[in-house]
Amino acid sequence: MSPAFQRVAFLGIGLIGSSLARAIRLQGLAGEIVVYDRSVAHAEQALALGVADRITEDAPSAVVGADLVIFAAPIGANEELAAAVGPHLAPGAIVSDVGSVKMAVIRDIGPHLPEGVHFVPAHPIAGTENSGPASGFAELFIGRWCIITPPPGTDEGAVERIAALWRAVGSDVELMEPGHHDRVLAITSHLPHLIAYTIVGTATDLESTLQQEVIKFSASGFRDFTRIASSDPVMWRDVFLNNREAVLDVLQRFSEDLTALQRAIRWGEGDQLFDLFSRTRAIRRSIIDAKQA
Repeated sequence: MSPAFQRVAFLGIGLIGSSLARAIRLQGLAGEIVVYDRSVAHAEQALALGVADRITEDAPSAVVGADLVIFAAPIGANEELAAAVGPHLAPGAIVSDVGSVKMAVIRDIGPHLPEGVHFVPAHPIAGTENSGPASGFAELFIGRWCIITPPPGTDEGAVERIAALWRAVGSDVELMEPGHHDRVLAITSHLPHLIAYTIVGTATDLESTLQQEVIKFSASGFRDFTRIASSDPVMWRDVFLNNREAVLDVLQRFSEDLTALQRAIRWGEGDQLFDLFSRTRAIRRSIIDAKQA
């Protein structure tokens, strides 16, 4: 049985890219995996780990002859990469990505793709706090959602091929309008990371004695925040800059809720606190029931 794609090119090979490449190899979905990464060390590491069959020194060389090209670099690099590889894409090729902001991806990549190349953006909702090709593992996507956000008019056959790829590596697949995706992820992913970075940043600004005690006696809540806040700073800088409207909207709502919580604590409004904590506990249980914990 022939593989789903003869040649898959990865532009960027960090945690998500290397995990997907490993999963594609494990499932026999590609005849050849070609990798380009701006970091030569990362590309060479991917080759040494067996993640890539071949690496290239420049992005255009990586996409020549590829029937699937996956943008897996930080979101801020997309426009430059797309401009570089656009003229070298094969007719009928599918271009996809793994970024957690979709409107910006469509804005930055779409205009550089020639007619006859199909653009199917995707976002696997999976990851760890680690980064780099050595951090990837083929099982990362099993039981996790992958949201596919095709622009209007996208070839349905191309969408189904990308959906089939993600199902083959273990993901559940959902199709979603790109702007709606960005609003959903602003609350489920982007705001929690922003809060984590802020809380850990507050701890680093404490006087040295108190800071050392915070680290020494970290309870589970603070440990969870430090795990989230240790994520790739380049990736998250680009996420916030490229989903700023949705993030700022959710952040404003959060700020208003936080002010209400401050008032409840100040005035000893125990019933209001109990009601809030009960509702949030129910959300946690629903996440566990959905097997997303």
